[in-house]
Amino acid sequence: MNHSHQHIYDVCKDHMHAYVLIELVDGSSIDGIITGLDHESVYLAVPLEAHEQHHSHMQQGENPHHRQFGYGYPGYGGPGYGYGGYGFPPYRFRRLILPLTALAALSILPWY
Repeated sequence: MNHSHQHIYDVCKDHMHAYVLIELVDGSSIDGIITGLDHESVYLAVPLEAHEQHHSHMQQGENPHHRQFGYGYPGYGGPGYGYGGYGFPPYRFRRLILPLTALAALSILPWY
């Protein structure tokens, strides 16, 4: 691992679980939360835009009660309960994996 690669790795490691702005060597930039790191890649949770959240919710399935491990508990979420069911809420983040060699700079962003 060369010096600049090690420096980017160390900066990412120091800011694990922080909301950051990453500038890439091609000039583009991405904001997200660093969720993981290895010696080759950085793993980000990138916030979805409002229109992407709606689209991802529709891709989860047309049945809002659907869950990965079944269809919820029978009797809950029915008439009179005032809630449509116990399905997962719409996605708010997508996962993005970037090679460390593509990173040019990293800045910390405020959470508000």
